[in-house]
Amino acid sequence: VQLVESGGGEVQAGASLRLSCVASGRTFSINGVRWLRQAPGKEREFVSAITWSGGTPYYADSVRGRFTISRDSAKNTVYLQMNSLKPEDTAVYYCQAGVYWGQGTQVTVSS
Repeated sequence: VQLVESGGGEVQAGASLRLSCVASGRTFSINGVRWLRQAPGKEREFVSAITWSGGTPYYADSVRGRFTISRDSAKNTVYLQMNSLKPEDTAVYYCQAGVYWGQGTQVTVSS
């Protein structure tokens, strides 16, 4: 399985971004996809998760109400819609499926 993230960028506080995670390869082996992030000098932390079948999503308390995870099974893509971004959301965002990781996409939010 290969995972490729995109959609990161530099925005001001209050703006929105939508991250995409495209899966290819043995996608039938995927049970769920998680988004995690890692800010400079900090440990990687969980952001959100969704099952590949599109079940109940999960969110970290820090992003609940601002971020929305979704998936498009026809496109083998999981999205992370991020609204009302804050400077503390600045991090490299990764998608993960089991043992597979994407390369990450940088999100920078300025105040």
